[in-house]
Amino acid sequence: MTNIIVLGAGMVGSAMAADLSKKYAVTIADLNIQRLEHIKEKHQSIAVLQLNVCNKTKLQSVLATFDFVVCAVPGFLGFETIKTVIETGKNVVDISFFPENALELDALAKAKGVTAIVDCGVAPGMHNIILGYHNEKLKLTDFETLVGGLPKVKKWPFNYKAPFSPIDVIEEYTRPARFVENGNIVIREALTDCELVEFDKVGTLESFNSDGLRSILFTMPHIQNMKEKTLRYPGHVEYVKVLKDSGFFSEKKIMLNGIEISPLDFTSKILFDEWKLGETEEELTVMRVTLKGENENGEIEEIVYNLYDEYCPETQTSSMARTTGYTATAVANLFLEGLFTEKGVFPPELIGKHEICFKYILNYLKDRNINYVKNTNKTKSV
Repeated sequence: MTNIIVLGAGMVGSAMAADLSKKYAVTIADLNIQRLEHIKEKHQSIAVLQLNVCNKTKLQSVLATFDFVVCAVPGFLGFETIKTVIETGKNVVDISFFPENALELDALAKAKGVTAIVDCGVAPGMHNIILGYHNEKLKLTDFETLVGGLPKVKKWPFNYKAPFSPIDVIEEYTRPARFVENGNIVIREALTDCELVEFDKVGTLESFNSDGLRSILFTMPHIQNMKEKTLRYPGHVEYVKVLKDSGFFSEKKIMLNGIEISPLDFTSKILFDEWKLGETEEELTVMRVTLKGENENGEIEEIVYNLYDEYCPETQTSSMARTTGYTATAVANLFLEGLFTEKGVFPPELIGKHEICFKYILNYLKDRNINYVKNTNKTKSV
């Protein structure tokens, strides 16, 4: 039986381990022993291992005994962890969403004969896969993604909960947003261009600039207009901007009663409890992907994919863990079944371009009641 190790035992990592354990021998590794013990209580078939991924020698030693790796560590650890995985000669699917450019590791992966598929979440992730597929069918001119994970019960002031570390959320709020207008890369502050958008089942949400295009900026340079925006309940952006503009996200350390501390560390500690998603707390994921381009008949097609997904009480799995994690496990399965065999580093759009992979992933998600609803509108080209 194929031996898989999942690095990271957070909500998403544990959801992926549970999903993969239906078919493979799975070990989940984390530094936090309490998380591991909790997973072991729920899933007897999953082996657990306490591991510090920052200890490169130990990580390489552990990886040597496994056939495949799934990486779900926090973003700030992602790049070095994936680099070590590749150096060890192991194939890997990653959802750590690290800020560095994964394509810098492409030559190393090719030299090691490794397949590394990165950014395999919902967005980045599934929206890349959708784009990759339709880029093969249309002469695309426009691409936009609106996406967010939200609690069902709003709690003032932020009306937000996260299934992952606050430090990764804050990174999304501070990293400059890159998008494409008229063929040019434009950089704006995150949290800008706030707009109200209507969604079925949810109502009015606010969208704002975030840096979610990532690899698409480099793999799809021919598309003239591309943008990704994050969704929250109305009012969230204003409160976050108050913190940001007041210096609460600063990494520059200050002295407080003789102790040196960064405002970011302090803020993350406070927000950990404020934003912590309870294990059985109901939440939802909403995403809208819009593509526009010319088809082979000279018609202009506008294609819209809508996703609405909720917490699953049956498996006690959050929607964000489902929509993020099961995209990654779908890709892991299609690789392990031999449907994708190329070597190197691949963002998801380079997987989705293959029709067999695209359909496999959609069907895999559908089997887990994650449904992307597609609508198409065609008009004659002017």
